[in-house]
Amino acid sequence: MAKESTEDQSVEDAAILLMSLGEEEAANVFKHLGPKEVQKLGETIARLKVIPRERVEQVLDRFTTVASEQHMLVNDTDEYVKSVLRKALGEDKANLLIDRILQGSDVSGIESLKWMDGASVAELLRNEHPQIIAAILVHLDFDQASQVLKSFTERQRNEVLIRIATLDGIQPAALKDLNEVLSKVLAGGDRLKKATLGGVKTAAEIINMLGSSVETSVLDYIREADGDLAQKIMDNMFTFDDVNKLDDRAIQTVLKEVQGDSLIIALKGATPELRERIFKNMSSRAAESLREDLESRGPVRVAEVESEQKEILKVVRRLVDEGQIVIASGGGDDFV
Repeated sequence: MAKESTEDQSVEDAAILLMSLGEEEAANVFKHLGPKEVQKLGETIARLKVIPRERVEQVLDRFTTVASEQHMLVNDTDEYVKSVLRKALGEDKANLLIDRILQGSDVSGIESLKWMDGASVAELLRNEHPQIIAAILVHLDFDQASQVLKSFTERQRNEVLIRIATLDGIQPAALKDLNEVLSKVLAGGDRLKKATLGGVKTAAEIINMLGSSVETSVLDYIREADGDLAQKIMDNMFTFDDVNKLDDRAIQTVLKEVQGDSLIIALKGATPELRERIFKNMSSRAAESLREDLESRGPVRVAEVESEQKEILKVVRRLVDEGQIVIASGGGDDFV
């Protein structure tokens, strides 16, 4: 709750600063913001009818202080990011991140879709080939992509999602084609690198936001076409670390279904945060016993840990299907 209050205050501060700048300067600032930032700031400005003079002065003083402390640390931030990531992660891993971090200018035509609501994007893309739709949707935020898919027919939605799940990247030429579909042409497209978008994780994230009834239909369709792919998607939809996203009651329900030895092995590969969450939802005596067992248990093979974690995830999935627990999505709706 404290975090939300801090974020709300930061947005209000930004809104007050923009109102203090005047229309022209504020408009120039808005040009550099994304759709969600513009919407949030716009709503906040509309809500701020009267602002105490003291609050305005505090915001301006803070901005002046922060601005005076800013310095240009590097001349070329793009090259700096590339160099640091390559030194820290190695060439291969770094390149995957670099493409994502610096790709903003690579999809300027598609960027315009982020300003549209899901239904409008769906109407624009409805008659395109599923492969083209898939390649466009992976550039959008997961929640917006899910809204687009909800506007499609069940068959078209399934066709698009199976292509998202099997998409292993987008070549420069394909990016140019996508922008032509949207009446946009990318500048310097020939110099672009393959964008590492799409894949099982992306499909899983989008399906997570579709809701339980749609999810079942999509997964059944994918399972018929490719059982292994469907399983990979399901594995990515809810990982063992995501157990931490369950509420306390749900965790307690899961623990009742899990054997002690299985839990010990599974927790050997868990994050400290998840371990503490598990301890919290046990009696003091049981938690202390589990802590001792974890400390006394010797090294466990990764394969064994992953196997026990998957068994616990099967329990979670069964309890969800039976309606005994729910998994809350980021948007507040429940999904299974």
